[in-house]
Amino acid sequence: MADFNDREKAFENKYARDQEMQFKVTARRNKLLGLWAAEKLNLTDVEAENYAKEVVRADFEEAGDEDVIRKVLGDLTGAGCEVSEADIRAALEHKTVEARRHFIESMD
Repeated sequence: MADFNDREKAFENKYARDQEMQFKVTARRNKLLGLWAAEKLNLTDVEAENYAKEVVRADFEEAGDEDVIRKVLGDLTGAGCEVSEADIRAALEHKTVEARRHFIESMD
């Protein structure tokens, strides 16, 4: 019985670590996306950092990526930038890979 309990505890711990890692990757991805958008908006370094934080906070509005996409798309189109939702989704995918790579490299 102890083996079963140990295995169950190990699975719970792995699940918790995986969830924490996914949260960190998503937050990092959103920050990178915010910095990408800030460059298109021609923001200063300080403004870019603040904007990236706003993008990270936007992800807490609802589950999924739609809130982040909506914010960035609205801000970019509102500023007159020629960008489509597809462009933002492509950037989001690219930034996801970049964020995962960052965490994998930091674990080595």
